[in-house]
Amino acid sequence: MEDKLLRYTLRVDRELFRKFRYIAASEGRSANREVEQCLKRRVAEYEEKHGRIETED
Repeated sequence: MEDKLLRYTLRVDRELFRKFRYIAASEGRSANREVEQCLKRRVAEYEEKHGRIETED
């Protein structure tokens, strides 16, 4: 059975990530959960403009 969660290594500027973690904490989220929320918002924006994205799964 395939795990639903994907593990992904992200390379990002340290200072930018420190600020990102600060924002996440101020919203009561982990950095990981904040990344997920950002991704969801971006996908929703894209799909609103271009239509639903169909994936292989």
